[in-house]
Amino acid sequence: MSVNTSNRQAFSPGNQMRETLAGRPITPFIGVYDAFSASIAASHFDSLFIGGFGFAASHYGLPDIGFIAWPDIIHFVQRVRTILPTHNILVDIDDGYCDTEVACHVVSLLEASGASGVVIEDQKRPRRCGHFEGKQIMELDEYLEKLKKVLATRRELFVVARTDSSDQEDIMRRIKAFAEAGADAVLVDGLKSFDTIRKIKSMVNLPVCFNQIAGGKSPACTLTELAQAGVNLAIYSTPCLFPVQNAIEEAMYAIKATDGSLAGSKIGVQDCTRVLNENVVRRETRP
Repeated sequence: MSVNTSNRQAFSPGNQMRETLAGRPITPFIGVYDAFSASIAASHFDSLFIGGFGFAASHYGLPDIGFIAWPDIIHFVQRVRTILPTHNILVDIDDGYCDTEVACHVVSLLEASGASGVVIEDQKRPRRCGHFEGKQIMELDEYLEKLKKVLATRRELFVVARTDSSDQEDIMRRIKAFAEAGADAVLVDGLKSFDTIRKIKSMVNLPVCFNQIAGGKSPACTLTELAQAGVNLAIYSTPCLFPVQNAIEEAMYAIKATDGSLAGSKIGVQDCTRVLNENVVRRETRP
C-alpha cells in the first residue's frame, strides 16, 4: 500500500513560524520544561519555547550556567514534536554549544527533528541566564562568524540572533550587524526599557523579540504593551516551571497536613490521562 506523503513534504516548521509571525501583531511563545508541560501549554497556545533555564532545572535539577548537553536538547525536541506535530517550537541553543562546527551540527539536527527556530546568543562561556549579572560578551566578529555559518547551514529554520550586551551603543552596532548577516529576528536579553526596542525598530526591518521571565530584569508587561512598543515575538521563559514549583510545594504540605489523604485533589488520573490521550490523537494525525 502506498503512503501519501505530499502533506508531510509540504510542511515546513520554519516557514510555518514565519507565516504565524507575519499574520499577527505579536505572538507569545510559551516556555515549557518537559513533554507534559508542553502538552498542557499546547492546548492554550500554538507557539512554544524550549529554553535553557527550564530545561536545566527539569532535566538536571541544576541552574542554567551553560553545561546543557546538545544531544539532550535534540532528544527533547524530538519528543515534543512527536506529540505536537503542528505547533511552532522555538529552541534556545545558548552559544551553539561552544564552537562553530558544533553549532552548525546542532542546527542541522534540530531542523531535521522538527524545530521551527533557534535562538543563538553572543555570550562567552561560562554563560549565565540572560537576566543575571556577570555576563561576558563575545567579540562581534567572533559571533558573526558563527552566526553566518549557522545561517548558511540551515535550510528553512528560523534563526533569532540574540545579544546580551548592556551598552546601548554596542547593542545597536550588534543588532545592525545581525540584520546584515541575514538573521530572521533579533533579541536583546535583559532589557529594562522599551526605548531600546523602539530604536531597534527604527534601524532594522526585522521582527524583534522580547524575553520575559518572572523576577527578571525586564518589567512585567502585557502583550498589548509589547506590541505597541514594536515587539513581534514575546518569549515567556518559565510560565510553566515556576507555577509548578509552587503547586508541588502546596501538594507536599497538604499530604503532611491531611495524614496522607488525597481527598480534595484538584487533578485525578482521568484528568491527566485526558491530556495524554490528546497527544496520541495529535501524533496519529500529524501532517
